[in-house]
Amino acid sequence: MFKNVTIYRIAPGWAATLETMEAALDAARFVPCGATQEKSVGWVAPRGEAHGALVESVAGQRILKLQMETKGVPGAVVRRKAQEAADHIEATTGRKPGKKETKALREDALLALLPQAFERQSAVWVWIDMARGLLITDAGSQGKLDEVVTALVRAFDGLAITLLQTEVSPQVAMTQWLSATSHEEWPEGFAVERECELKSGDEEKSVVRFTRHNLATEEVRKHISEGKLPTRLALSWEGRVGFTLTEGLTIKKISFLEGVFSEGTDSEEETFDSNVAIGTGEIGGMLDALIAALGGEMQPGSAPPVLADEGPPF
Repeated sequence: MFKNVTIYRIAPGWAATLETMEAALDAARFVPCGATQEKSVGWVAPRGEAHGALVESVAGQRILKLQMETKGVPGAVVRRKAQEAADHIEATTGRKPGKKETKALREDALLALLPQAFERQSAVWVWIDMARGLLITDAGSQGKLDEVVTALVRAFDGLAITLLQTEVSPQVAMTQWLSATSHEEWPEGFAVERECELKSGDEEKSVVRFTRHNLATEEVRKHISEGKLPTRLALSWEGRVGFTLTEGLTIKKISFLEGVFSEGTDSEEETFDSNVAIGTGEIGGMLDALIAALGGEMQPGSAPPVLADEGPPF
């Protein structure tokens, strides 16, 4: 369900019952694009049921799903159709359309072509952990993050969220973990895996990527000593969850390792419940440990430390 994770802190004071949340989301339920509509965004039932509940509560966790549909027409096609209209005007009137009229011709061409365009759908999961005061989304791009945050703030009165930040920046911590000469210097419960990206901060912005490579080597440490800093690093937690940590504290490529999910013959409804319960339980435990390994959550008014030679912050 969650392959990526971006973590937001919910500002104190916001609370909502399942009933009030359901009513708020129902007012923005997803409706497919109309014939001349380029984009539609709205909430759908997490279980995939038509007209189903828009808020699911499983093991104390609230799960939502935002759906987006777009209809795109290639710009070259729009320009060609608009040019045909402009050529017709010039042929029949003897004048060339000006800039304002040309813009209007392109808009008309787009509206004419949209009914023939194919729809593309994507969805973003939202997980609200009321006990931890966290809101987590699996949006994999900044555009989708903006969409989901906008939709949430519009739906829920009084909801204010900010990106969670830690006392030690992920880049500082990843640098220290890759510089370690012993596994004992890694944070408790975590292991450095076999992928990372290092980038220099100079004008050249040179990048080195390691894939399926032992990272506990002098070669990696040499790149770091030369000024290349990690922008992403593959890690695992307790032999149960694999993921890639980025310098911006987003988590990518989440995978559950062998044995986390037991194979069975549960019904579709039971499968949804068990997937949510196990998935949020494992990811929640991993996030608690990761935040602790990064020095804890940053408190208001404090700033993350810069890279120093003081050793790991744990």
